[in-house]
Amino acid sequence: MSDAAEKSVENLGYHAHIYYDPAKTRSVAERVCAAVGDKFRVEIDGFRDGPVGPHPIANVLVIFKPAEFERVVSYLMLNREGLDVLVHPLTEDAVKDHSSFAIWLGNPIPLRLNTLPRGRGGRLPSGVTP
Repeated sequence: MSDAAEKSVENLGYHAHIYYDPAKTRSVAERVCAAVGDKFRVEIDGFRDGPVGPHPIANVLVIFKPAEFERVVSYLMLNREGLDVLVHPLTEDAVKDHSSFAIWLGNPIPLRLNTLPRGRGGRLPSGVTP
């Protein structure tokens, strides 16, 4: 077995980016986030009404710990109200987090991966340190 195959990847948490149109579906995103925030141990890190980093369109960031993955993602699968959602881990490679490690609920949105650092990126859940 190669060294690369033996090396495990440490996951420090997750981001769920819920994409929306500021003029048409922001209220839907607000409703979805309010429900997720009421039901689960997550942090809602603000609505971004324009492109930020690799995300070419408006999105709201939901941050959560690995223990919440099954519950949060299962809920979003069924209750995203037609919005597209990117869920990715927080490892030591932000590019892989947003590409090969990511899952999409709905339609994938082309990301600007060239804006990401090759190392760890993104806000970790509160209380988690690298």
